[in-house]
Amino acid sequence: MHRHMQTISTTSDILEKTRQLCQAIIDQPDFETIRRQVDAFLADESIKTQYQELSDCGAMLQHKQQTGLPLDMAEIADFEKRRDAFLANPVAQGFLAAQQAMQTVQESVSQYVTKTFELGRMPQQEDFDSCGHGCGCSH
Repeated sequence: MHRHMQTISTTSDILEKTRQLCQAIIDQPDFETIRRQVDAFLADESIKTQYQELSDCGAMLQHKQQTGLPLDMAEIADFEKRRDAFLANPVAQGFLAAQQAMQTVQESVSQYVTKTFELGRMPQQEDFDSCGHGCGCSH
């Protein structure tokens, strides 16, 4: 019983720190911009439809490639035309930039947590910088 209580208090401590991390993310100057870019995308039905069709088209081409089916030049041209039209839209550009920004934060947080478990201590910058041979390479 006592052990279970300890787990709960440790978990709530981690949750509290996680909430602080979330607040730190919200407090970033870029956060408002990211939210606006995502909201603009979500409010635009035509660009959402375009994005879905582009994703479906890309997935279909990828599936064909993976299963060794021949790729039709017309299908590739259609995909490229859809992609170019999508990327020309400022709302789409903002959405992709926002997605990239969110992914970068998520990846760095995830890397730190993973490294902490791997090393059994708080990771330092050099734990990410080198391959462990002190040669400064990024592997």
